[in-house]
This record gives sequence, C-alpha cells and structure tokens, in this order.
Amino acid sequence: MEQLVMNSIEQSLDNNQPLSFQTLASIRSLVINPSTSDSTLSSVLNALTRSLQLSRDSVFLHHVVKLLTDLSSRCPHLSPVAIDLLRSNSLFTSSDSPRLVGESLSALVSLTSSQNDVDDARFVSLCLSPSVSVRLWLLRNAEKFAVRDSVLLAVFLGFTRDPYPYVRKAALDGLVKLCEKGDFDDHDVAQGCYFRAVELLCDAEDCVRSPAVRAVCGWGKMIVVSTEERNKQDLADAVFIQLCCMVRDMSMEVRLEAFDALGKIGLVSEDILLQTVSKKVLGMNKEKIYKPIEGLEISASGAAGAFVHGLEDEFSEVRMSACYSLRTLTVFSLRFAGEALNLLMDMLNDDSTVVRLQALGTMHHMAISNNLKVEEIHMHRFLGTLFDSSSAIRFVTRKILKLAKLPKLGLFKLCIDGLLGNLETYPEDEVDVFSVLFHIGRNHGKFTVCMIEEVSSELEPAFGGKLGFDSTRVAAFLVLAISVPLSHEKDARGVPPRIFSYAVTWLGRISHALSDLMSQETLLAYLSECSRSSIISLADFKIKDALPTVEGDMPSHLCSDVGSPVRIPLWQQDGETSDHHHTKLWSLGKSATHAEYELGEHDELRKSLNLIFRKVKDLWPLVQLGCTNEALKAIRACKEEVASYTAESPGSAGAVAFTLQYLRITKLLVAVWEHLMLTKKLNPYGVGKLELLLAKLDRRLREINNRFIGLSKGEELQIMDLIVVACLLRLSKVEICCYETAMKKLSSTISHVEFLHKEGSIEPSHFMVEVKKSLHEVGSSIGGNTCKPLLFKKLVDSFSFEQFVLCASPRYLNAELEVPGNDSESPLPFISGIPASIPLVITLHNISSDNKLWLRISMSEESTQFVFLDLNLIRGNNEVRKFTFVAPFYLTPKAVSFTLRVSIGMECMGETLHLVKTFGGPKCELTYLSPEKEIFLCKSTKC
Repeated sequence: MEQLVMNSIEQSLDNNQPLSFQTLASIRSLVINPSTSDSTLSSVLNALTRSLQLSRDSVFLHHVVKLLTDLSSRCPHLSPVAIDLLRSNSLFTSSDSPRLVGESLSALVSLTSSQNDVDDARFVSLCLSPSVSVRLWLLRNAEKFAVRDSVLLAVFLGFTRDPYPYVRKAALDGLVKLCEKGDFDDHDVAQGCYFRAVELLCDAEDCVRSPAVRAVCGWGKMIVVSTEERNKQDLADAVFIQLCCMVRDMSMEVRLEAFDALGKIGLVSEDILLQTVSKKVLGMNKEKIYKPIEGLEISASGAAGAFVHGLEDEFSEVRMSACYSLRTLTVFSLRFAGEALNLLMDMLNDDSTVVRLQALGTMHHMAISNNLKVEEIHMHRFLGTLFDSSSAIRFVTRKILKLAKLPKLGLFKLCIDGLLGNLETYPEDEVDVFSVLFHIGRNHGKFTVCMIEEVSSELEPAFGGKLGFDSTRVAAFLVLAISVPLSHEKDARGVPPRIFSYAVTWLGRISHALSDLMSQETLLAYLSECSRSSIISLADFKIKDALPTVEGDMPSHLCSDVGSPVRIPLWQQDGETSDHHHTKLWSLGKSATHAEYELGEHDELRKSLNLIFRKVKDLWPLVQLGCTNEALKAIRACKEEVASYTAESPGSAGAVAFTLQYLRITKLLVAVWEHLMLTKKLNPYGVGKLELLLAKLDRRLREINNRFIGLSKGEELQIMDLIVVACLLRLSKVEICCYETAMKKLSSTISHVEFLHKEGSIEPSHFMVEVKKSLHEVGSSIGGNTCKPLLFKKLVDSFSFEQFVLCASPRYLNAELEVPGNDSESPLPFISGIPASIPLVITLHNISSDNKLWLRISMSEESTQFVFLDLNLIRGNNEVRKFTFVAPFYLTPKAVSFTLRVSIGMECMGETLHLVKTFGGPKCELTYLSPEKEIFLCKSTKC
C-alpha cells in the first residue's frame, strides 16, 4: 500500500499538479498507520512541501495543515521541518480563510513553545475576524502568545459583549486569569472589570453566568485589596452579598460556582454572616445598603438564607460546596459558627455519603479553629454517625471525638457508649476506636477513673483466674484505664495497679492501636511500671517522644453549657491539616500512600513502559475506525513485550503488573467496542457474550483501581475515565443495560472524579466535562427514569485515550495460598456434618492492616462461606507477611469426598455488594488478590 500511494504522489507532482483529495486521504492513512516506516513519512513530508508551491486553495491547505500536525505527532524528529513549513508559507497570516488561520495557529502552538509568531496588532486583528471559531480559540489560548496584559485586558473586556455566549464565556475566563496573575493594581481597572462582571451575572446563558461569578469574586477581592483600610469591610461585605444573590440561580453550575466563591471571600462582618443562615431579614440588615462602586447598589437583604438554600439544594454537589464554604467562614464569628452548626447537624442525615462526610469535615475544621460547640441536644445525632455504613464517616467522627473535652460525666459516658457500640457493630474499626478511647481517657482523667470504678467487675478475671480474652469490650475499658496516668488533669489518679497488668495480656492489639503514640517496648515498660505503683515518673519513659505535642495541644470543648463560649486552644495530632483525612472517602480500603519505590533507578524500564502507553493511545483511532482486529494484534504484541521485562526488583514489579493490567483492560474495551459497533439488534448469543465481556471488564477495572497503591491524582483520574467509559458502554446498549445500577455507579464515579479534581487542582478532561454536562440532561444522576442510549453512545464516541505517563512504580497488592501436602492423592480428612479444618499457608504482599481481607471458600455457588482475616492479630510488616491460618468449613456434605476452591479477596470501599450475602460475609464487592486454590478432602476412615 505504501508503494502505491507514493507512486500516485510522484505522478501528480511530476505533472506539476497539486495532490488530489483522494491522494491526501491515502497519505493520512499512511500517517496514522503505526507500521509505516520513517523513511516513507519523510518522503510524504517532502511531497507536501512541493505540493504547497502548486496550490493555495483553502480546502487543500486545511488538509495539509492537519497532515503536518499528525506527522509531527507521529515522528517528533520531523517536527522542526513541519514548523518551518507552516511559518515559511505564512498560513497563519492568510486573510482568505479565517478558519485556516485558526487551524494554522493551533498547529503552531501545539508544535512549538515559541510565543513570537503573533504580536499585539496581529492578535487584535485576528480576534476581530468574522470567524467565531477563530475568535473563540484565540481568547482561550491568549496566554500562549507574547501579547501585553494591557492589550489582553482591552480585548477581553470588549468581547464580553460578543453576541455569541461561548465567546463571552472565554472573555470572562480570560479576565479571571488576568486577575489571578495580579499584575493590575489600578483601582479603576479593577472597578471596571468588576462592574462588567456584575452586569453579566444577569446574562441569559448559564455558561456565561458561571465565569461571571468567578470574575466577580476575583475582581471584587482585588477592589477590596486596593481600597483604603476604613472602607475594606464594607466592600468585602458588598462583594459577599453580590455572590449570595447567585445561590438561587436556576442553573446548578452557577449555584456551585457561587458557593465556591463565597468560601474565598476574606473577612465578612458578623451581621452579614448571620443573615446567610436566616431566611428572615434580620432587623439590623433591613435598611442597610452597600455601594461598592459608583452606579452599583446592593441591599444586605440579598444575603438572606443563602446557606440555608445551599444546604437544602436538590443537587449533592451544591450541598457539599455549601458545607465546604462554611468551614472558611466560621472562623470569623462564634455566633455564626453556632448557627452554622445547627444546619450542619441536619446534614448528618443527608442521603449522600459525600455530603455527610463534608459536613463532618467542616465540624472538624471548626474544632481546630476553636469554634466547635455542640449542644447536648445534638449529641445523639452526632454520635449516631459512629454507626454509619461508611467507614470514612465513622473515621472522621472519631477524629472529632479525639479533640473532645466534655464538661459532664453523663456526656462522657454517652461518648464512651457510642464508641463501644461502634466497636461492637464494626469490629474492623478496633484499631481506631482504641486510639480514640486512649485520647479521650487522657483528656478526661477524673471521668475515666469514675467509669473504671463502675465497670471494675467486668475487668476482673473470671472463675479460674482467666480474663475474658474474647471480649473486645474488656479491652476497650483497659485502653481507657491505662491512659489515666498520662491525663492532662494532673490530679486524676486512682486506677488500681492490677488493671495495668491485665492490659499486658492485650499488649499486641493495644500497641498496634497506639503505634502512633509509643512503641510496643515503651508501652510494655509503661504498663509494667504502672502495675507496680500508682505513682510513676513519666521521665522514666520516652513519653515526650512517644506523645508528641504541637503548639496549642489542648483538647477541644466538644460540648459546653449554653451561653459559655469556649476559646481554648485545640490539639491537632501530629501536625495534620483538617483536610488530611477527607481524601479517605474512596481510599480507606486502599491504603493510599505514596509509592515507596520510585522508577528513577529504572529509567530504561520506565521509558519502555511509557512507550507502551503511547502505543495504546495511538491505537485508539484505529478502533474508532473499525479496525479492531489490527488493534487487538497490536495489543497482544504489547502484552508479550511487557511480559518479557524482568520484575524481580521491588521497584519494577508493580510497574510491570500495572502495565499488563492496563493492556488487559484496553483489550477488553476493544472487544466490547467491536460488539457495540453493530447497528442491528443483538441476538441472544450476542447479548450473552457482550454481558460476559462487560462483567470481565468491570472486574479488571476493579482490580486496577484497588490492587495498586501509590498512583498520583492524575493517574487515578485516567483510571476513572476508563471506569466511566465502561458505565457508558453498558448504558448505550438497551439489551444489556441495568439502567438504575449503571447510573448509580456512574454517578458515584463522577463524584469521586470531582473530588480528585479539587484535591489535585487538575483540570477535568474534555470527555469528563461532556459526561457531566450530559448527566444533567438525563435528570439527576441516579433519579432519571428514561434511558437515552443514543446520548450515551454519543458520549462513548467522544472518548479517546490520553497519554498515560507512569512517573513512579505503584505497589502491587497480592496474596498467595498454599495447602502443604494436599493433592488428589493426599486429601484432607473430614467428617460429614462437622466443620472441616483447612490449614492454609498465606503470604501477603503490600497489604496493610487497614485492608479488610476475606477467605472465600466454596464447594459450589450455593455452598459458599466467607471467613474474615483479622490482620491486626498477625505480626509482620506491610511489605510481606507469611503466616499459617486454619480456616473452618462448616458446610461439609454427606459424601465420600469433595473439592473446595479457596481464594483471598479484599473489600473495595465505596462499591456496595448488590448480591444477597450470607450472614457475616463482606459488605462490599471483593477484589480477589490470589487465584483460586483447589483443595481436596476425603471422608475420614475413623468416623
């Protein structure tokens, strides 16, 4: 094929004829074909150079520009020649075709970092061209040219009056970027930009009002900064009220922007803040009028009930944003903090997990800012979150309790009962519950002594002198008791010394819970000393090192008497920020830590793997064209190449495993795509095959999302893109779509993506923006009842692979199962009707104690049981743990022999198990860490 195309090119050029459109199409097929040789591509570039001298037709030039761009991407060494060709032919200065100008500029910008191709005059001239697309592209990419800020300011302000809404939007976005640069300190300039932004708050288009809100916020703050000190407060209040007026906008995106902006305003007066939590206009604000700039007036009543409306919004995204904005404003007023807390308590009953989590996160921030004062009437609702099904919710609640300083013994007992109930309902929370109990006991020495006296009978040994080793309740009280000598209340003494000797029997589990405070050796020495004497010297232990303090390490008054505001410094453990654990909503089960092994020592491997990812990106256009067989062959070749890499060292094993998993997912996506390209309705066989492929795709995506830790935010976002595509593939085919389930998963994934965008300050991809926009057309994320397969098919078609760059090696979560000496000729014995014992040698790689592991033991689909592996009872580090575990199997049949299949699975936090579960089984979907191990059993001859 290459030779035929080149012959056609040579024939045309020898006759001094420009290349035909058919020949240009053939050239494009050569450029995008990964097997085309570099020498052929160089010949193509020479042919294009000669052809440009023969024709200046705008359509022809359009195709040439596209080919030059593709050639440069395909062969970077040809990029300088292509750039010189674009410049020498002055395609971007042509006045015949504005569209060609825009495309040529876009090509130059994508191929070079030079900013000297367009000066001020040329930029303004191009912006004034009749082509809307050119204007829009120039405004969006203005910072890529060497244009003075003063010129950009004039251009942006002028185009805020453009008749096309997306041009106005781009102009406003440009004004916001200029404001963020902070190069304009002229008060009059700031006022002019602010005034124009306020005018556009009334624009008819949602896409214009959203950036107008950002512009009002940015330029409003600039006005406040540049004004005289005596007027700053009034100006800040006026800008805040102006933004409050937008929280009732008809567009969800505008309301979301408004609440995001409210949290960015600096100091706001208490009267205005109190007005935002009251729908009724308060007396002090009824006649108050603000004039931020000449010609603009706004009433204080505009702020009425702003946060009430936000927390009652129908969209969880808006409610979450309102909660987040409150955390930055509660620091300004104790009265406002108290009123805001009443609203936040109501949010603890919200249907959305992320909203409840955000409400608790705001409360924790209030505690750190010395503004949390929970009234006694709220305590039951607050402690109810300890029984929430979300582990992240329970975690943040316990984190708040760590800061508690309770004024009454009754409230102290209420909190302890709540923690004990949490421990009974969710045994997997034991480590954190014990840690919280220790902190609460340390903060309330006298109350702890009183409570230990009341429950002392439970702590004493039973008949025979043995403690109740199976009672975590006893362990919880022991943890509470041993904290008393370290109490902040220096006169809090009175715990019997024998209690400390009882605690030694729980040394392993207690030391694990207190590992952030003291080592096991220090804890043992501490318990031994306390068991011999009721008075000890803390100087004998490494208490200063074991119990680090920071500036202001006093606990918080979680509950106080009404009317007695508390202004006591708070204790913030280990220097954590208030947002540190907000990121654990989706990653508690993944132990999301940074990769311990960087690929810096494996540069060659990293380059090879990233080249594989580049090949995957380049293959996707072939899939979209229907060349799935060619794509699958290329993916198989990539898999064979990756499998040949060595993975012996820790720094490379995770990277190789991740790349192989990524290729498996890509292969499944191609296979599913091939089925969905069929326009006719699938037959039953096709439906069944497609369902199997999608189920396998879901399993692979669950594995790559949960079995690799240490990925960056950007890498996680690209995995989320693949999960979203899988959901859309299901929704695009009515025959295989379970609409409600697929929409729920899509909605939760989008929420997680938005969270990652905020945490990493990463701009969403074009594909994700389109998906989010289309979800609102369907209705609410999980409430739409009408399936729109054509809409989802359109979204799927807009997807394309982005370049995946692996910067560090992720750690691979893996498990191995062995049953020594067991095979078909050496079966394990069993007795029918009596549980069988299965001795397993288990090896865990990179599994932390935060992960919840289950043994799945099955004889058939109907005879399956789960056994929980409590990693807190297993010694070893997180990198490799090897131990023997005897698993019981209760469902022994009345048979001479039978076979079991055993595997280890890890719960995926955030993925609810939809199937009917047996009692005591996992509550979330499992990601299996080991292949199934076949175990043979034979009826014992002794029975």
